Amino acid sequence: MTSRGPVLTALSIVPDRDLAKQFSQAIEQTRAFQVLAELKAYPSQQTLEMRLRQAKPDVILLDLASDLERACELIRWVQSMSHPAHIVGLHVRNDSDAILRSLRLGASEFLYAPFDSETQHEAVTRLNRLIHPAPAEDVQPGSLIAFTSVKPGSGASTLAAQTAFALRRTTSQRVLLADFDLMGGIIGFYLKLTGTKSLVDALEFADEAGNGPWQSLVATTDGVDILPAPETPHTGLVDAARLHAVVEHARMNYDWVVIDLPVVFQRLSLMTISESDHAFLVSTSELPSLHLARKAVNLLDQLGFPKERFQILVNRINKRDEIGGSDIEKLFNCSVNSRIPNDYFALHRAVTLGQPVDSHCELGKAIENLAGRLSGGAAQGKRGLSESRAVLSAV
Repeated sequence: MTSRGPVLTALSIVPDRDLAKQFSQAIEQTRAFQVLAELKAYPSQQTLEMRLRQAKPDVILLDLASDLERACELIRWVQSMSHPAHIVGLHVRNDSDAILRSLRLGASEFLYAPFDSETQHEAVTRLNRLIHPAPAEDVQPGSLIAFTSVKPGSGASTLAAQTAFALRRTTSQRVLLADFDLMGGIIGFYLKLTGTKSLVDALEFADEAGNGPWQSLVATTDGVDILPAPETPHTGLVDAARLHAVVEHARMNYDWVVIDLPVVFQRLSLMTISESDHAFLVSTSELPSLHLARKAVNLLDQLGFPKERFQILVNRINKRDEIGGSDIEKLFNCSVNSRIPNDYFALHRAVTLGQPVDSHCELGKAIENLAGRLSGGAAQGKRGLSESRAVLSAV
C-alpha cells in the first residue's frame, strides 16, 4: 500500500533500456507499481504466457516506443486470452498514434516520460477500478442538453459553451462540453485548444469506451471537460449505434453533457436530439431565422419529438426588437425558453481570451439564469426518453 492506494504488481516488457531506467526511477518515488519480473526483449507468445502464469501480475508494462508493431501484436494476443491482463503502454513521449492504436487494441492505460507522479496515481486509480470493480450501483445518468441552430451563425456554439461553464459554476458537478459539428465546429477555436481528439476518435472507441480511452480524448478548461470538433472536417456517415454508445458513456460519467450540434436539419443533429433531455433550437429575431425556426419545429413535431422536450431560444435580442417571446410561442406553437441579449463586447472579450463570459455582464446574467433553470428542472426527472429515442431508427 501507498498513501494514495494499493500498489499494482507488474510484468515489465521494455526493450528500450533508457525508457526502463527512467520509468524505474519514477516508480521508486511513487511506489505505484511493483515489478515482479522484467523482460528486456519482446517475448514470444509462449514465453509471455509462461511468465504470466508464473508471476500472475496485475498489469503488463509494455514498451510501445521501441517497436510499435511488435507491441501491438502482443496487445492483440493478450486480449485474445480467456483472462486477458491489463496492459499499460509506456512511451518516451505523448505519441498520439501509439495512444490510439494501443487503446483501440485493448490497452487500459498509456504513460509517457517523464512519468509525473500525479499521472501515475490517476492511472493506478483507474486500473484498480478495473481490477477490483465496486459493487454495481444504481447510477443515475447525467442530463444531456443539446444546442442546435436553425440557421448557421445563430450563436448555438457560443450558448452551448457558455451554458456548460455556467452549469459547472452553479452546480460544481461534472460537466462535458462536446462539439458534434463535424464539418464546422468552432468550440476548440473559441477555447484556444489545439492538437485535441474529437467525436470521430470517440466513435472509434465506442465498443470499449472505458475511462482510460475517454480521458485520452478530452481536454479540460475551467473545470469542464471538452471534446472538440475534428480539426479536419469529417464527411463520413456517423453510425447511429456507435453514436448512442458514446452518448450513453458520457451520460454515465458526467452529471451534465452539453452538446453543440450543427443545424437542426442534419441527420446527426436529429439523432442526438432524440437522445437529449432538453434541446434548444437557437434562432435570432431576424425574419429568415424565424422562418427556419418554424420549419424546424414542424419537422420535430412530424418526427414525434415531445414538444415539452425542445424549446426555441432567441439569441442576440436588442432592446428595440418588438417581437416578444409570447408572439413567437403563438407563431410556432412552441415554448420560448430564453431571450438572450446582444452583448457584443462581453462576448468578444471572452472569445479573445478563450475563457467563460463574465457572469456579471448582461449576457453572463442571461446564461446564468438559463443554467439555473436547467439545474432546477433536472431534479424533476427525465420524461419521455424512450419514446423519443425510437426516432433514431427513423432518421
